[in-house]
Amino acid sequence: IITALYDLFDAGAMSPAPMSVDGPRYLITLTGGNDGNTPAAVHYGGEINEVTGSTGFAAFEDIEDISIVMCPAASADATNHQAVVAEMQKHCRKMRYRVGIVDSRQGMSLSEIREFRSNFDDSRLALYYPWVTAADPRGTLPSVTLPPAGFIAGVYANTDVQRGVHKAPANEPVIGALGFAQEINRFQQELLNPAGINCLRSFPGRGHRVWGGRTLSSDPEWKYVNVRRYFLYLERSIEKSTQWVVFEPNGERLWDNVRITIENFLYNEWANGRLLGSAKTAYFVRCDRSTMTQNDLDNGRLVCEVGVAALTPAEFVIFRIGQKTADS
Repeated sequence: IITALYDLFDAGAMSPAPMSVDGPRYLITLTGGNDGNTPAAVHYGGEINEVTGSTGFAAFEDIEDISIVMCPAASADATNHQAVVAEMQKHCRKMRYRVGIVDSRQGMSLSEIREFRSNFDDSRLALYYPWVTAADPRGTLPSVTLPPAGFIAGVYANTDVQRGVHKAPANEPVIGALGFAQEINRFQQELLNPAGINCLRSFPGRGHRVWGGRTLSSDPEWKYVNVRRYFLYLERSIEKSTQWVVFEPNGERLWDNVRITIENFLYNEWANGRLLGSAKTAYFVRCDRSTMTQNDLDNGRLVCEVGVAALTPAEFVIFRIGQKTADS
């Protein structure tokens, strides 16, 4: 029995060297299993089941704190890949305050990624290309090629913490990347970027970086990821901080309190450098008879209009250089 148990463990770990942190570990090889069938779009969408538990994206609907969703390497099949992204798109729209990070498929050409991008027009989706080359976590291969969504979600989270949601998650290093599956040059970048395809590029002396911060929207108002996410952040913050107004008497005093609450919040955003212009031009808040009709009042609706001048990223930096003569 002792011999049989000993064989289950790594012999080297059973007698570790001095100061070693290694401990006994099992070495059990499993055979005869399989990964099952590749999940289809309907599985990603999932279904709500209050008894046995919801599945797919439906399982995330009860979790309020989620702001970024993704489905890395959804499928190698073009049709199913598009369908899975469509399910993620529906989920983001339904939950209102979420954005989706979309992967390209492995080995897609420039024409293929542009064709795939043409299937979507949504400010809550952002597409990244190509895949990322990283070290094999198993240690069995020199490197592996991975979908970019997980790396990009980390860039989003790090940018949010270090700078804020208003900062574009671009020109940031891709932590853990050894390189990219395809090397994107400046001319290819100029072809893909206007189409809303965010490229991952390598730069000498600057490492491997995210070199794009656009959404998949054709609306110029929602061209940039940070602008879309910043407005979602503002809307969600205002909604949560004004829950106290529910069932309060819907009159001038309440309207003034709501307006002051939102103005104080937006003033702090402006003071932190997140809005464009002066304190008088960076935002406005209206909550009075001009925003509500008598029908709104009769039906218990309080309507507040908020306008914000968001900062857009300096995507194109242009220097104009002229020659100055001695006489001039």
